[in-house]
Amino acid sequence: MMTQIQTLRGADRRIWLSLLFVFPLVFVRPLPAETQTIPDINWSAVEKEAGELLSQVVQIDTSNPPGNETAAARFWQNILTQEGIEARVYESEPGRGIIYGRLKGSGKKKALILLHHLDVVPADPAEWEFDPFGGVIKDGYVHGRGAIDCKGVSVVQFLALALLKRSGLRFERDIIFLGTGDEEVGGRKGAGWFVDTHFDLIADAEFLLTEGGGIRQRDGKRSYRVSVAEKAPCWIELKATGPAGHGASPTPETAVTRLIRALDKIRRHQTAFKVVPAVQAYFSALADSEDGETARHYRALEQALQDETFRKKFTAKPGHNALVRNTISLTVLNGSPKTNVVPASASAHLDCRLLPGEDPQQFIAQLKQVVDDPNIQFSTLLNFPSAASDPATPLFEAIRSVAARRDPHAPVLPSVLGGFTDTHYFREKGIISYGFSGLALAAEDARGVHGLNERMPLAALRDAVQVLLEVVLSIDAIPEEGGAHGS
Repeated sequence: MMTQIQTLRGADRRIWLSLLFVFPLVFVRPLPAETQTIPDINWSAVEKEAGELLSQVVQIDTSNPPGNETAAARFWQNILTQEGIEARVYESEPGRGIIYGRLKGSGKKKALILLHHLDVVPADPAEWEFDPFGGVIKDGYVHGRGAIDCKGVSVVQFLALALLKRSGLRFERDIIFLGTGDEEVGGRKGAGWFVDTHFDLIADAEFLLTEGGGIRQRDGKRSYRVSVAEKAPCWIELKATGPAGHGASPTPETAVTRLIRALDKIRRHQTAFKVVPAVQAYFSALADSEDGETARHYRALEQALQDETFRKKFTAKPGHNALVRNTISLTVLNGSPKTNVVPASASAHLDCRLLPGEDPQQFIAQLKQVVDDPNIQFSTLLNFPSAASDPATPLFEAIRSVAARRDPHAPVLPSVLGGFTDTHYFREKGIISYGFSGLALAAEDARGVHGLNERMPLAALRDAVQVLLEVVLSIDAIPEEGGAHGS
């Protein structure tokens, strides 16, 4: 399934066409929800528990490759069992573990999945201020690889689940705690395998919440970002061949020189701008908090991008640039293992992200034309189609109602994620899936994701637990028709 190159299915195309009309209505006014009163909770104690849990799970090195997620899955199995919550571990292969837990509700409504991933990207301790797998708690932060992506999310989800049970609150649906492996390299040995082989365990699920969205804090303003769609990954390997030999006797043309020439052409290549309906709707919503000229440009983004001055200013922000074009990042280079050996082959990996609706085969064909060298071979490492979830649901309304109570002036923005998560596996099965963790992170903390000195504020953990708990309890208060509400 992961290696198939497909375009959006008919249902997803219809969703994208409808989003342009649905999204503006989403922001008009919050739908009041009558939720249960959350009993008095010692949130200082919750913060302390969250920090200790995150410190412990960060210390379990699940760098992918190789993953070794079973240790983290067993950790959560023990924690869930101590809370009296059903918990099982599954393995796609030895060491590649998945944790499945379920807290029973009344069963009157379909289940909600709280999804996170157990694996993390690698980290070199020599480059970090603290040991990336030390789980150090200092100065109000938990420091370590995965503190945000995605072990912090797992802690928030667990504590929301645990507080539901400890407080004796009523809820109409089962809550599924699902931690998968292999997400950082596409999820084929994690969520993909689980959905293919154990879908019966989650077949009763209606909704899913995972990483990919949260509460953005910038310039003293807050906004709630809910990812309803993602760009599709198209990871490509370029391989060049040429004569091998001794470094002391160079030849004019080698595998390395051919590869460098091809990569330079790709580096100089400018992909076309394209504003899909969901992105236009997102910036239309942002326009409400911008000045006159910027607001006008945001509301007609495709037209505005034709203006060179605006285009330069807009695309100078990497996150904005990634939402209006296909992107290409050069990430891996492989050549000779020795300085004095001219290799017979050299290769590079490109991390390409395609806008919803783009044809990967056509995109690769365009890159081949750009390179224009028969000695360069292209192969696809990872690709799967983009999928979207309709924002007109009780779950989205629940997030809006919680935002309205906590931050009355903060917009709730359905957004397109520039990266990817495991949501496509579940969307393809008809489960409404959103990226929303409840975490409120400042820009300087968010930059640690996949970078150096990743850290999680303890206060952000505490507040996210409260947000997620309120969202879970608010879903049942939203009428089944949910959806957008006009003024």
